[in-house]
Amino acid sequence: MVRAYTQEHVYRHPWERVTSASWRKFVDPENKRILSHILEVDTLNRKLDPESGKLYTTRAITVHTPGPWFISKIIGQDICHCVESTVVDGQSRSMQLSSQNISLQKFVEVVEKIRYDPHPDNPNEWTICRQETSIRIKPLSALASMAEKVEQRCAERFVQNSAKGREVMERICKYLEAESRGISL
Repeated sequence: MVRAYTQEHVYRHPWERVTSASWRKFVDPENKRILSHILEVDTLNRKLDPESGKLYTTRAITVHTPGPWFISKIIGQDICHCVESTVVDGQSRSMQLSSQNISLQKFVEVVEKIRYDPHPDNPNEWTICRQETSIRIKPLSALASMAEKVEQRCAERFVQNSAKGREVMERICKYLEAESRGISL
């Protein structure tokens, strides 16, 4: 069984500001309180393709294990390592992030895809964020009802963390907007 969900959010900020905020989301010390599930973020690789102008980045992200507390007890681990791959295309004004856990894969598989594009109704002032997440609990497939409940709890946690991430992004966008106007917050 797989639990999947999609979310859309409109940032009332230009694409350039929102994508700048995305890069700052995990590094700003003030955000660590809100995004307490994120333990560490390390850039593994960053490459600019001179022909296409696309920026390719790979980051390792360490998080607290999502889901109910007893999952951590069953698997004997309370952290999870993930890899995030990002492609930024400045010409088409698109930023695509894809994340997947690389640890705990024999227990749970989580795939998250996020895309930031100029909003079709107001492309110079707004940005649309589309997020798709799928969660699959593996060893409990024989116990479908329990697996479904665990997947639901994991999905609820991801939805909560996504809301926290949007809150951080909005705050950073407002900071960047004030910074561009020469105003300090």
